[in-house]
Amino acid sequence: MIAHKTLKPNNNYDIVFNNNRKTPMLVSIIRIGLLMMTTYCFSGTARGQSNHSNPWAVTDVGVLPPIASITGGVWLKGELHVHSRHSKESSNNPISKILAFSKAVGMDYICITDHDNHVNGDVANNTWADPEFKSDSILLLYGAEWTTTRGHGNVFSARPYDHQRLYDVRDQRDVVIGAVKKQLGVHLSANHPSGKDHFGYSYDMVNSIEVWNSAVWSKNANAIMIWDDMLSSGRKLTGRGGSDAHHGVPDKPEQATTNSYQAKANYVGTPTTWVFATARTSQAVVDALTNGRVSVSANPYAPRVEFYADLDQDGKMDMMMGDNARPTGKPVKFRVQLTGQTVSGATYTVNVVKNGDKFGTFQATGKLPTVEFTDTPATSGRTYYRVVVEGPPTAYPQVPQSMALSGNMVGLSNPICFNFDPNF
Repeated sequence: MIAHKTLKPNNNYDIVFNNNRKTPMLVSIIRIGLLMMTTYCFSGTARGQSNHSNPWAVTDVGVLPPIASITGGVWLKGELHVHSRHSKESSNNPISKILAFSKAVGMDYICITDHDNHVNGDVANNTWADPEFKSDSILLLYGAEWTTTRGHGNVFSARPYDHQRLYDVRDQRDVVIGAVKKQLGVHLSANHPSGKDHFGYSYDMVNSIEVWNSAVWSKNANAIMIWDDMLSSGRKLTGRGGSDAHHGVPDKPEQATTNSYQAKANYVGTPTTWVFATARTSQAVVDALTNGRVSVSANPYAPRVEFYADLDQDGKMDMMMGDNARPTGKPVKFRVQLTGQTVSGATYTVNVVKNGDKFGTFQATGKLPTVEFTDTPATSGRTYYRVVVEGPPTAYPQVPQSMALSGNMVGLSNPICFNFDPNF
């Protein structure tokens, strides 16, 4: 049968069939449908949009943990990515040579990060069991380069841990890997995140990012971009460096390999990662690395970038890079200073980055080059500031070709943060 519609004065529809007999149930169904359509079209909101509340909207982060002392600590410099003979592609680089060199250039700590896949995850019975893995002057961290099909990461720990467990889950889902990493209580860092062996895992399970890999500063631009993306999205991840050196200087000419030349261009300390630790212990180094009280310089002799903030402008600095505070709505005074061996008479360029964008460029000179600037962090939402310093290179006699590779890059700071959720 073919139906046709008749419109009654009360705007309700009836269905009238050829035999003029009505079907009450069908009429009721259509009336209900029309009522729903009218409500949807004329109520001013579509289904799914009414009373919507974004559960992830920026909210008050509440009381933040107190800021630690910016004077009760010690600056320690070290190397966080270097390979010994326990990495198969290395040459002329036993642990004893790495440690002797590190001591000679004044390193305070080091983590030898051999490729775990070269020993099927059994780092404990290789690098850590090596009789040369000991020092009476340098703090030795326990770690390895977590080498997987989805990229590489470094593990840092103040004490031995079961690295085999982390190696065994390398191809599992991130949620599984993250759970194991948490159980082990280690610091996991993304290595060369934009390079050939880029980090292909979730950044939610790492504590830091290698933003400066090797003496070749120019190849790290994309790593810096990823770091800014993470910071801008609320992930307070520490930026750190690592030479990723694999080759040492041969003791005899006949020991030279096709890669031996690299030892004069990229070796321990290119770049150098500085941490402001509460004590001269391995645990304090890892803690400082996790907390972001870190800066990176081109080599062990290059000046250290220090970045501070005076929250109430009373002339006394209250916080430093890595710290996180609630903004007051009033201007904050920031200070950048270069500490250590600067080039006599040199002018250094201080580039300030705010929330991933260029904020300002300043010039610093003198024996203790210092720059101060003022800005007002927003009271709602997140804000961060970080610093990049450029200028004449500082000589590194033990690795003389590294200066040309680093160019005019002197050092960088970690960010000073405002309104970052510590429970993100």
